[in-house]
Amino acid sequence: MRLKFLFAMVVGFALSLGAIAQQTDEGVKQDTKDAAHSTGKAVKKTGHKIKKGSKKVVHKSANATRKGAEKVEDKSAPAPTPPPQK
Repeated sequence: MRLKFLFAMVVGFALSLGAIAQQTDEGVKQDTKDAAHSTGKAVKKTGHKIKKGSKKVVHKSANATRKGAEKVEDKSAPAPTPPPQK
């Protein structure tokens, strides 16, 4: 009688481990999905920040180039030709 009871307990325990393992797999799968979504959001956010920063740099350098060109423009203007001397 004890042997049957012990055997039933062992079989029941073995079956319950299978059910626990399936639940754990679903949890791992969901955790992986959550991590992937979080990574995707982080990548998008980083991309937007890089785009914004790049635009800032390009506009500032264009402004600096414009200022430099204005300074040189006065220096590189052709000198007026002097009137002919008699």
